[in-house]
Amino acid sequence: MSQTALRDDLLSIWRAGVDAVHSDRLMRQAVQCDGHRLTVCGQDWLLSDIDRIVVVGAGKAGAGMASELEAILGPELVKARVTGLVNVPADCVRPLQRITLHPGRPAGLNEPTASGVSGTETILTSVGSLQPRDLCLVLLSGGGSALLPAPVDGISLSDKQLVTRFLMSAGATIQELNAVRKRLSRIKGGGLARACPTGRMTTLIISDVVGDPLDIIASGPTVLDSTSPQAALEILDRYSARPPAVPQSVFDVLEKAAQNWQPPAPIPGTIRNLIIGNNSCALSAAADKARELGYAVQSLGSENQGEANSLGEDLYQRCLAFIQDPARLSQPPQCILSGGEPIVKLPAAKVPRKGGRNQQLVLAALASAWADNLTNFERVGILSGGTDGEDGPTDAAGAFVDAGIIQTVRQENLDPNAALGNCDAYPFFKRCGGLIKTGPTHTNVMDLRVALVRSL
Repeated sequence: MSQTALRDDLLSIWRAGVDAVHSDRLMRQAVQCDGHRLTVCGQDWLLSDIDRIVVVGAGKAGAGMASELEAILGPELVKARVTGLVNVPADCVRPLQRITLHPGRPAGLNEPTASGVSGTETILTSVGSLQPRDLCLVLLSGGGSALLPAPVDGISLSDKQLVTRFLMSAGATIQELNAVRKRLSRIKGGGLARACPTGRMTTLIISDVVGDPLDIIASGPTVLDSTSPQAALEILDRYSARPPAVPQSVFDVLEKAAQNWQPPAPIPGTIRNLIIGNNSCALSAAADKARELGYAVQSLGSENQGEANSLGEDLYQRCLAFIQDPARLSQPPQCILSGGEPIVKLPAAKVPRKGGRNQQLVLAALASAWADNLTNFERVGILSGGTDGEDGPTDAAGAFVDAGIIQTVRQENLDPNAALGNCDAYPFFKRCGGLIKTGPTHTNVMDLRVALVRSL
């Protein structure tokens, strides 16, 4: 197998995983309409029993989900009965027949904005206007937390931006980040469900969180909140949050809420929350493609968390173990797959840098091989990419490394360890040609990693 063929396989396997969780495909599997009956994940409604179908939601897959929903329902039904608004990244906005795609944030900026607040207020108003014969369909996907800002009284948009930035730069997990965001929001943590006066609401979810916890994905706007203000305060304390990095108003609101906190009322049983796509779906499709190309597949599953540096080093060491095992010399080429979402802890130095968790992970794998004098890397290819097409505040989905990339690294006299220590992976891979650029994929099921080891 040539190095070019290895690179082609690396990209083909990753793309097969992403293609399997495209929002249009997932929506077609979940929703059917024959002109008389609407079926959503096995539940049927007669169209004669529905006055309006109100569609709301948020997320990186929101544009694809909304567009495909209109196509499934058909132009006549959409024109007569459908209305709604979905907050999406600005580069996903396009005209639809009746559902408005609202720019909730700029591309590459994963934090709440004033435009996101405006769209969220419209969503809350629409849901609050539902009548008994109306049906609400909520479309949620990864990125929904930042795209659904509705600050509680006493908290400004700037306050939410600062606490979000602080926790993300400190390396907080998505579970910790969303536990805090829910306590500072009127829509998260079941707030959207509580705004629905009729209880006729079904939420279709493309999961971007390890284990698919309904209360964490997009911060659970239609799910009972299991956290408390005290838990949010404990998370901030864990990361040594103090003013002015995290505004005093955040502590004031949480401390006041903690004094009077009572568990919220249950969400009505008529409100359904349904996972229609997740990382496991992408892993399964990637594994099928790898086997089709002749690889033996080892899947590490979808629940791989931790620091990007450690995961990158581990992935390289797994490749190395395969190469160095004499018993495997006669075996077919190997494909190692894994999914999940690592974190990156930024060093304290305030220097220019640009990157994302996937680029950092691949750079860590390269740095590990660099320390090994690259003795075995001519047979290895490693790729990590965000299924949404975004990796940090960059225009890349992630990065890959193989023997060809390493040759360019040497020719350009690049230092992977310096870039790794500074979390400056984007310019490094831009110079050596290792960036993956897809644009918005209209889905988001965390990250997908592919490592290949070709036979002798």
